[in-house]
Amino acid sequence: MGQKIHPRGLRLGYIQDWQSRWFSPKKMPELIGEDFEIRRMVTDRFHLASVSSVDIERAGAYLKVTIHTARPGVVIGRRGADIESLKKDVERLTKRKVFINVSEIKVPELDPRLVGQSVAQQLEKRISFKRAIKRAMERTMGSGALGIKVMASGRLGGAEIARREWYRKGRVPLQTISADIDYGLTEANTAMGKIGIKVWIFKKLFFAKTPREMREQLQRMELENPTKVTVMDESAAAAKETAPGA
Repeated sequence: MGQKIHPRGLRLGYIQDWQSRWFSPKKMPELIGEDFEIRRMVTDRFHLASVSSVDIERAGAYLKVTIHTARPGVVIGRRGADIESLKKDVERLTKRKVFINVSEIKVPELDPRLVGQSVAQQLEKRISFKRAIKRAMERTMGSGALGIKVMASGRLGGAEIARREWYRKGRVPLQTISADIDYGLTEANTAMGKIGIKVWIFKKLFFAKTPREMREQLQRMELENPTKVTVMDESAAAAKETAPGA
């Protein structure tokens, strides 16, 4: 059996944050259901707006919803009519004061959910899955990604038997926690059934790995802020002198 884990869940608390930020042990099942309904409401209403994710924050009687999309104009609507309608529906569902923010995704090619949606739309138009996947991978690598992996599973090409195929370009170090890897899952509704599309994108590496890179990073810090490094060195020396047995 494969020992697989969600790339985002592995990195939560280290380099990535939760999409739902609140704490209420007594009402947890109820609030989890509310979060699910809010996200389903947003994705169903704006399924053509390239919505990647929905962040939810709760503080007392207030609720803040942040919609990450590549087409903010479609979400907001003419003179903000669509966003106001969504706000009223969410307030009716949650019985809270709701604030809705729309965050624009500057580079859609670096978002795995949007990449998967693009591939799914092409598969629904009967385009070859190999061509759609390779075209998406080339655009992502051209946008500055360090690596991408795409997996499609289902009745690919209208075959009788479902199968799974995957392609990769660059590096995708899934077990390196300091590697910023984003993951997305989408589905294409074709005439032959559903085809699942999983996308992993390696964006950047947060921490230096080799001793040489660490030395270079320390040298840059000394050049940028020499006073802070000097104070740290003096405090470390004082602590060493006062330590027992020094």
